[in-house]
Amino acid sequence: MPLDEQPPMSQPPPADEGIWFSSAPPPLSIAMPPAEQRGPGRRVVVITVVAAFLSAVLASGGVALAVLPGATLWTAPSNPGPTPIANGASTAAQAATPGPSAGGQRDASTVIEDIAARASPAVVTITNSISAKGVGQFAIPATGVGSGFIVRSDGWILTNWHVVEGSSSLTVLLDDGRTYDGRVAESDPDNDLAVVKIDATGLPIIALGSSTNLQVGQLTVAIGSPLGTYTDSVTSGILSATGRSIEVRDEQTGQPRRLTNLLQTDAAINPGNSGGPLLDDNGRVIGINAAIATSAEGIGFAIPIDAARAIVGRAIGTG
Repeated sequence: MPLDEQPPMSQPPPADEGIWFSSAPPPLSIAMPPAEQRGPGRRVVVITVVAAFLSAVLASGGVALAVLPGATLWTAPSNPGPTPIANGASTAAQAATPGPSAGGQRDASTVIEDIAARASPAVVTITNSISAKGVGQFAIPATGVGSGFIVRSDGWILTNWHVVEGSSSLTVLLDDGRTYDGRVAESDPDNDLAVVKIDATGLPIIALGSSTNLQVGQLTVAIGSPLGTYTDSVTSGILSATGRSIEVRDEQTGQPRRLTNLLQTDAAINPGNSGGPLLDDNGRVIGINAAIATSAEGIGFAIPIDAARAIVGRAIGTG
């Protein structure tokens, strides 16, 4: 996913529109979808936010990507075909892959229940402790919360780069309540992707699907930890569009960036959902939830899973 030429930054985005990466915002700001981090060391402009950034459970500071003034959505070329993941994937993948429904078409609520039951055990909550610069000799650490999902049973987890960016330590909470220290095994900041490794085996995983040949209007299901508190939350919607591009600004570096070929969905995505899976009606991952437009409702974006296969393969291949 190459980045297009980035426009110059002339002024900050208006306070009523934009797109940011998200993780979990402060508990009292539930209507606000910014990616936030605990700790007073950072301050976030409470405007448009995305679902891909770290989320603060207790604080008012945060980091996010904001849409640049005049940014537009446009249709990008279709994705190339999927790239196989490195050899050695656990047989749990086959066990976790839902087969075709028996007896014909299923009721939508039954489908969603089935997807949630299959996928939720492999969705994790990632807490990022960040070393923040302070005043004088003091430094105030910040903490953010995002999501991720297990792609191999020996502890390989796919998430967003902004969920783990700047970490001094990572803690991964599993669906069953166990916690592990995590480390960033591979990263792709330009495409907002990262792979985290924990030392564990026999873990449940989610089967990866393909983001090629998706149909607008098909069912989508998002799972994650909105607000960094409500773990294993399940929302559903449809695939609203494919090939979307958004222009954002990294609030840490101030640099503009364009994310391209994204999936658009109206499944509810909030701060803390960043890095969690977007699933199809067979419970297979088609995208990694990354951003939301806060100037409107029901406009969320996910990175196509086919774009993430390469980074997973590199991580496991050098693991």
